[in-house]
Parts: sequence; structure tokens; C-alpha cells
Amino acid sequence: MLSIDPKELPTPKLQGYLQSAVGPRPIAFASTLDKDGTPNLSPFSFFNVFSANPPILIFSPSRRVRDNTVKHTLINAELNREVVINVVNYAIVQQASLSSTEYADGVNEFEKAGLTMLPSAIVKPFRVKESPVQFECRVNDIIALGTGGGAGNLILCEVLKMHIDEAILDAGGNIDQHKIDLVARLGANWYSRSNMGLFEVEKPLTTLGIGVDTIPQFIKDSPVFDGNDLGKLGNIEALPTEEEINIFVKENFKVKAVLSADDDDKKHRLAKEYLDNNQVMQAWKVLLAQKEYK
Repeated sequence: MLSIDPKELPTPKLQGYLQSAVGPRPIAFASTLDKDGTPNLSPFSFFNVFSANPPILIFSPSRRVRDNTVKHTLINAELNREVVINVVNYAIVQQASLSSTEYADGVNEFEKAGLTMLPSAIVKPFRVKESPVQFECRVNDIIALGTGGGAGNLILCEVLKMHIDEAILDAGGNIDQHKIDLVARLGANWYSRSNMGLFEVEKPLTTLGIGVDTIPQFIKDSPVFDGNDLGKLGNIEALPTEEEINIFVKENFKVKAVLSADDDDKKHRLAKEYLDNNQVMQAWKVLLAQKEYK
């Protein structure tokens, strides 16, 4: 058996072991407001419920390993002492991943991730409309666990009000675990879906996704694409160039045939096939290709 002294490992290596060994971990969107009232949204897998009376949730925004800076969520929670915790299910997992992108201070991750801001009843931060369960919380305490990169900050949140989508309830009024379809985080790019096993979601680390807010409206309006599809489309650094699109179309008979049919539904469904195979740039090339080949 491999025996390890945590003090002898670089923090990224130790973090990788911890996150791969301790899981699956539930995922929460934490919604806060900055000093100017701008919404901030970030997903956390260092999250769980720790008490029912009083109802207490805890999540931990860790200091960044690479430069020891703190996350906007922590700054906002310290400032306003309010947060909304929104659970993440499979229907929004790609958007959750996109929202983890390190956007600049003041950027609204609701818009970047293509999620809907819903006013809260008690606290000021917004709820995530697409989340099946939302908790409006008061921040009772924040416990710093260290001062170096990778150190956590436990945020103890008391639930003031819960909101549950009735669509996930069973006949007895309880949450149906099949209907809620929760996802959980493991190590590296691995996730777990309730009753469905493991799957991967590429995590944005060094690049900034263009965001769902920059996707053309005709794509967002298409009934072919769901939130996860839009999350994938928004998680690229730049759109393909016209030259790249033309080369792709000329070399791909199937794409030519779809474009010749002059049928937007077929075009979108072909792009959907590429997305389902995690070929995001190919999907973009299909969507942005002109109908000049008909």
C-alpha cells in the first residue's frame, strides 16, 4: 500500500488524491452579490448538509493553489453574509462546469452559463431557476482553515427558506431521487449521475469560455438543444474562422448534404450529434456554415 505524508506532496498532487478518493461529492451553485450588486455564481463540490435543527449547509471556497488568491464567492459572502445554495442535477451539469470558468470580477456567470436569475424571497442574491432545489441562506460563520494556496474556508449557511420544484416530487410529496437526477463530483474530469454511473465533463482551467450569452439567438431558440448543449457550445475559447468552416464543409460529404437540403432542423440535429460525441468545434462549424452548397 502506498503511504503518504501530506506535507511531502505538492498541493496540486495532494488535492488530486483527496478529490479522487473522497467522492462522489454533491455539487452546489453558490449565488452571491458583490459590492456593486452584481450577481456572482460559482459551483462547489466541497459542499454538504450538516444539520437539520437548525438547517445548516456548508461549502468551502478554497484559496487558489496557483497564486493563493481568494474567490469572489468568499469575498461576497464575507461582505453581505447572504448566499443562495442551488443543487446541480444532470440537466444543468455542463452549464455548471462553464460557470466555474475564472471570469473577471464583475462578470455575471448567470449570463455566461445561460442560467436564469430568479428573485429570492428573503435574501438578496438570486436563485438559479433551472435548479430543482434552492436554499436561501444566511451566513452564520466563515472559518478559514489556512492561509496557503489550497486552504479551504468553511462557510456555514443557515437555511431560511427552501424552494423545491414540484416536478421532482413523488405522490407522497417527497423528493423522488430518480426525478431530481442529481450529479456528483469525483476526481479529474469525472462525475457521477444518480443511477446512471460515471461520465466526464471537461473542466475549464486555463481558458475563458465565450459563454452562452454570446451564442447566436437562432441557436439558443432551437428546440434541438438543451442547457447542457448550450453549456458545451459556450465552453470554447473562440469561434472557428470562416476558413476553418469552409475547409470542414468541403471535406465532409455529410455536412454538404445537410446544407444542400436547406433544412435548419436537420442542420441542428447534425450539430447535436457532434455535441453528443463531445466534438464541439465540429458542431460550431456545422451551425455557422452557410447554405451556399445547395
